[in-house]
Amino acid sequence: MTSKPTVKEAKTLTLAGGLAVLNAAIAEAERIGQPMCISVVDTGGNLLAFGRMDGSRALSVISTRNKAVSAALDGAPTGGVHADVELQVTLAQGSKWTNLVGGIPIRVDGFVLGAVAAGSGTGTQDLAVARAGAAAIEGAEMFLDFTPMGAEDSGIIRGPH
Repeated sequence: MTSKPTVKEAKTLTLAGGLAVLNAAIAEAERIGQPMCISVVDTGGNLLAFGRMDGSRALSVISTRNKAVSAALDGAPTGGVHADVELQVTLAQGSKWTNLVGGIPIRVDGFVLGAVAAGSGTGTQDLAVARAGAAAIEGAEMFLDFTPMGAEDSGIIRGPH
């Protein structure tokens, strides 16, 4: 009988990595002129770094944390679940999961190291700021083929985005 491994290799962001991601995301938000809330979490969804820029929306403090946790634990960008099921998935996860655009995992060589999320702009702006943050980690995937499919992007939610 073969024995199964009892330990697996894992990698996660450090505080220095989290701060590098945060600073790169802030720089992009400043470049595009959109104040943001930005959350960076480790592999387990634990907050490493956070910044709320002057002029950002107060409620984005909560939503960016949820975006980052969702991206880290799912290993996929937020906003990719079809609008038809996003409410059911949110409820099944005790309202701790979100499908709002703007959270991306920081994945290098197949390892999810954590995640970054931005909020207070449009979904497109949030995603751009999150990508800029992730780019601070050498070799991080940018998820350029990602297509948002949630209510925010399908027209179910009305208003500017």
